[in-house]
Amino acid sequence: MKERLPPLNALRAFEAAARHRSFTRAADELCVTPGAVSRAIKALEEDLGRALFLRHRDGLALTEAGQGYLPAVEQAFAMILDGARRLRQGGGPATVALTTLPSFATKWLAPRLGALRARHPDIDLQIHTSYHMVDLARDHIDCALRYGRGGWEGVQAERLMGETVSPVCAPALAAGLREPADLAGVTLLHPMEPDVQQNAEKWGAWLEAAGVAGIDVERGPRFYDSAVMLQAAIEGQGVAMGRSALTAIDVAAGRLVRPFALELPSSFDYWFVARKGPLDPPLARFREWLFEQAAAGRGVGPS
Repeated sequence: MKERLPPLNALRAFEAAARHRSFTRAADELCVTPGAVSRAIKALEEDLGRALFLRHRDGLALTEAGQGYLPAVEQAFAMILDGARRLRQGGGPATVALTTLPSFATKWLAPRLGALRARHPDIDLQIHTSYHMVDLARDHIDCALRYGRGGWEGVQAERLMGETVSPVCAPALAAGLREPADLAGVTLLHPMEPDVQQNAEKWGAWLEAAGVAGIDVERGPRFYDSAVMLQAAIEGQGVAMGRSALTAIDVAAGRLVRPFALELPSSFDYWFVARKGPLDPPLARFREWLFEQAAAGRGVGPS
């Protein structure tokens, strides 16, 4: 006997309520009343024979059954949305929407778009840049390239690659830097990206490892976007503490040099993050390509 699908409206109510942890906010999103959301979810629970929510005075919590069911529902809606996008585009390339830091998009991802197009001409990236963590389900984003230590709730995260940090500057400026102590006579450039503030790529950590004391590590301009900081370094405005994933292409092209051999491992890694559940085919192909790029020289250049 053919199995019966649960009511679509009930599934929409479940997904929205689970995301918001609130019947009221789910009702606002779906343009119905909270009572209608409650009734739809009750009908779904009766249909499945399992409670999906624990109802408390201060809000909702998913039961174990609800936690297990939610990824399948989210994935189903994501596939429906992807199919609709492709139909609206007249059967053209599939769109993969991703979010990442502006600096990573500029310095690592953008130079590789030609390689992606050559490998997968049927995939169009939709790149959203943000300094803050994006809710993939709420904002209809397929995946994120995050920078951190992992362990994010409600998503699946795979380590893409690590990196090192070291000073970088323009070749002309590097000519006057024979030893780390010479940094006392140049301008130091500092990143200010939110995720970077807790990272080890601070001047103090590198100078301590180099055995240099007496340099004021608080002086010098600060940049909210590390890509802008690196452009200032390319223009000879100072020496930046650069992340290898962001500097590799400029170093390979000779626009930046590493005046000293000392590199420190970053305390953060890059991660491929997606909603829980199976990846739809275009996203799975994009993920495979990303990991190939990361493995090919660990960020040196497109391949």
